[in-house]
Amino acid sequence: MSYEKELGAAKKAVSLAARLSQGVQKTLLQSEVWTKSDKTPVTAADYGSQAVVSLVLERELKPATLSLVAEEVDTRDLRKKGSEEFLEDITKLVRDTLASDESYAGSSITTEDVLNAIDCGKSQGGSSGCHWVLDPIDGTRGFVRGEQYAVGLALLVEGKVVVGVMACPNLPLSSAVVEKDDKSCQDNVGCLFFAATGSGAYVQPLNGNSPPQEVRVSSNENLEEAKFLESYHMPIPLHSSIAKKLGITALPVRIDSQAKYAAVSRGDAEMYLRFTLVGYREWIWDHAAGSIITTEAGGVVCDAEGTPLDFSKGKRLDHNRGIIVTTKKLKPLILKAVRESMEEENIRV
Repeated sequence: MSYEKELGAAKKAVSLAARLSQGVQKTLLQSEVWTKSDKTPVTAADYGSQAVVSLVLERELKPATLSLVAEEVDTRDLRKKGSEEFLEDITKLVRDTLASDESYAGSSITTEDVLNAIDCGKSQGGSSGCHWVLDPIDGTRGFVRGEQYAVGLALLVEGKVVVGVMACPNLPLSSAVVEKDDKSCQDNVGCLFFAATGSGAYVQPLNGNSPPQEVRVSSNENLEEAKFLESYHMPIPLHSSIAKKLGITALPVRIDSQAKYAAVSRGDAEMYLRFTLVGYREWIWDHAAGSIITTEAGGVVCDAEGTPLDFSKGKRLDHNRGIIVTTKKLKPLILKAVRESMEEENIRV
């Protein structure tokens, strides 16, 4: 089945959401960062991006009913007394962003429209039907620091990811793994990655100035020269143990958000590891778009047992422990190193 219409709608929605987020990041003050009930940060860009994606998908895919599984599911804080100015700022961001696209010029967007669009993200997903999966600002901490973040959108059909689009506004067009003093790479940034099942994975400049180019994972089989990625949090000892067993000599490159998937899909690195605290279960919006982009680029996305990620069980990856993103040739070697390292650390899958 072709998903050309859905892919087109997703690319438009994500591109506009990225445009909104870029404007916010340039002027963001620490005082404009809110803290949600789960202690994670949230900004006007998180809410505005979700509203834009929801409104664009609904319009572009009519008359289909929109089912959206998204991170920002609760507008109660925005509806509270004292939030009026913040909500008005979000509404203006959404209104101005949509007006910047000629096909939406003249659209009348009210505060209630924005609230309702955000509230559309309350779907639970699952193994039946069609569900869009959105992380409006993946890597909010990186976003707040002025560093890497992504807008990730995927389509699930009967529990399988069939379309993925990811904007990485600060990711270099050449490689994600660059020296910090490489000014040319830092200035030439902004990527839009996308994939549909069976059709390959592609990247193009976020500004649309160049046509899409197909991406493929690295062909490097020499682990001593391999680069590996991890999240921009505290160091994970298990990651170091795995890398040591593989003979990887380079230090990990730490990047926020699903931009790590994009980097592996393009061959910037050979491996991305994500092992978290025992008991933690991943949210599907943190991995859905990245996973199909990587697999369509010829890569592998699996858990510590080598099992593909299961997006059919709702909002969480309840049946997967640990995440490994790599190439098909390196997968057996990495799984062996993971198994041995987990046994030494007495970690159960």
